[in-house]
Amino acid sequence: MNSTKQYTFRGDLSLRPKKPHKDSPQKAEPYIANEELIQAVNLAIYLRRPLLLEGEAGCGKTRLAAAVAHELGLPFYRWDVRSTSKAREGLYEYDAILRLHDVQARETGTSLNRDPANPKDYRKFGALGKAFGLKDVPAVVLIDEIDKADLDFPNDLLAVLDEPWEFEIPETGETGEAKIRASHRPIVIITSNKEKGNLPFPFLRRCIYYFLKFPDSSERLREIVTAHYSHQTETPHPSEKLVEAAANRFLEIRRTGGLFKIPGTSEFLDWVDALQNFGAKPYAVSKLKSPQAVPYRELLFKLRADWQKHASAS
Repeated sequence: MNSTKQYTFRGDLSLRPKKPHKDSPQKAEPYIANEELIQAVNLAIYLRRPLLLEGEAGCGKTRLAAAVAHELGLPFYRWDVRSTSKAREGLYEYDAILRLHDVQARETGTSLNRDPANPKDYRKFGALGKAFGLKDVPAVVLIDEIDKADLDFPNDLLAVLDEPWEFEIPETGETGEAKIRASHRPIVIITSNKEKGNLPFPFLRRCIYYFLKFPDSSERLREIVTAHYSHQTETPHPSEKLVEAAANRFLEIRRTGGLFKIPGTSEFLDWVDALQNFGAKPYAVSKLKSPQAVPYRELLFKLRADWQKHASAS
């Protein structure tokens, strides 16, 4: 198995290679990462262990994986975990029903672009399966919201994300010496909102852990807005005064407390975009500083009680 130690994440978009992999994100992913987070990413790459990110919803956990893949020019595969997800789905899914249907269709003379005699035509690789199949580079795999699945899911995943980094597909005969072996261990980033409590200790023991704090300062929020608009040429950029006033007001709302669902970074960026571009003119900075008005509150508050609390918005 080849090493992935030579890859180092810097948090710098300009370092993207000139010839990225075809499955690398094409859209630039500006991301403000502090030194501790950059170190956590590089430890995960160096030790070849999954990076487990926890933090409140909307603080940028998911976007980090795309940012790493974009900067390093590596393929990016995303797996959105559901309550019914099983660990095997990340590797492959086999459609036996479609194969049976094709057998019957072939008997009637129907033309097919699949061959029922070839079982490999009916297996579809998941995010990890695609990553295991790469021969030239490792992939960045995002396993998003692992805590949505049942408690067995993380432990089942351990069997995949550990030595010997291989799996079998009995339905196609890819077993024994023909099993799928990873040429490059993927760079795995796992997110959790801790919806169902702590993850199992055996799973945590094998992960690099990082808690992603909300950027709780006006300066850092302004940096995020600057990075967000740095590669946008079509959308009018908000003025510095507007961003500063929005950041201060946003932090004031968060610090006041009493909210059931505290708005995060993604809501803040949507809000700034609306303040700048929704309507004939940008929202007036002076009105934004008003203690009563919270414009476009529907972008910040997603629960009725929170929304009604700020019902005095203009």
